[in-house]
Amino acid sequence: MAKKAVLIGINYPGTKIELKGCVNDVHRMHKCLVDRYGFAEEDITVLIDTDDSYTQPTGKNIRNALSELITPAKSGDVLFVHYSGHGTRVPLEAGEEDDTGFDECIVPCDMNPIPDDDFRDLVDQVPEGCKMTFVSDSCHSGGLIDGAKEHIGESTNKNRNQEPKVHFFELEIWNFFYSMLMKLFAFCGIWSSHEEQDKIEITERYEVGKSRYLPMESFINILKEKTGKDKIEIGKIRPTLFDVFGEDASPKVKKFIKVMLTTVDQIGLVGKIEQSAGGSSKELVPDRGILLSGCQTDETSADVKKSGEAYGAFSNAIQMVLSEGGEKDKITNKELVLRTRDMLKEQGFTQRPGLYCNDRFVDAPFIC
Repeated sequence: MAKKAVLIGINYPGTKIELKGCVNDVHRMHKCLVDRYGFAEEDITVLIDTDDSYTQPTGKNIRNALSELITPAKSGDVLFVHYSGHGTRVPLEAGEEDDTGFDECIVPCDMNPIPDDDFRDLVDQVPEGCKMTFVSDSCHSGGLIDGAKEHIGESTNKNRNQEPKVHFFELEIWNFFYSMLMKLFAFCGIWSSHEEQDKIEITERYEVGKSRYLPMESFINILKEKTGKDKIEIGKIRPTLFDVFGEDASPKVKKFIKVMLTTVDQIGLVGKIEQSAGGSSKELVPDRGILLSGCQTDETSADVKKSGEAYGAFSNAIQMVLSEGGEKDKITNKELVLRTRDMLKEQGFTQRPGLYCNDRFVDAPFIC
């Protein structure tokens, strides 16, 4: 039995959307896989964007790494994927259907997104007797394996068109005014230095909370910067992605463009998009993918920093739950998700992790 993994951490250094904890998440998970689950270091592929000595997590490189993980797999093998980085979601094209009402995507460092349909196609290639566990600490991660059965979560049972819940902005506004008020008190001699120090610690504990949510407007702006194209609209994202990335673009994008180029009749176009771009083989192939998401499809995942250490709130909760038991103690997928949910709630986070998989994996051990 082989144990192989792909770990992806993207901090987007030097950009307006920079995160701090994603690469740390990957390093912690790498150590966990080796020490707790017996993975060999040579069987773990790491893609990060803070060190040029590693393979960079571009869309093409991530797809290649995932393909190289799955293609040689055999019955009995254990496959694991961890992603920490930005997530976004794209409105569906006419004629498409999706359990959540959107295309949930992860955002590689080159802005060449990988949608939920691509992950569905990858999972469908996992051979019989093999399983792939996918942990995604990113926003909108509840729908990242298209069509996967929801066991813990609210992604497919709610208003699909509502905007994602982002509470950090309100918190930052409060911290700003609180900080200004305390400085005024200190200037007037009303606030002691000891109390001011406590305030700084409290403010720092919350101020660093940042969402791993990449709004579509921000995504388009960064895409404009990278491509030099000024006229990019929501309805033109897929053609632009194909124009920029060509054969390295998402298979779904390529299917969509192929339909556009070969079909003139508008009615036929809609029908073909529904069959080509939106249709996967999820009903024909047994589901061997297990998704543990950091939040629901309409929620955001937190990138935080505490005591000088940056990490993803969900990734950190996983490590804390695993550390509560002995190295040989096994925890099921269901138990892990429920306990991380409780832990994040106790810590004041509003994101709710989810579990999406075939029935037989709900009570199966996490990873192996």
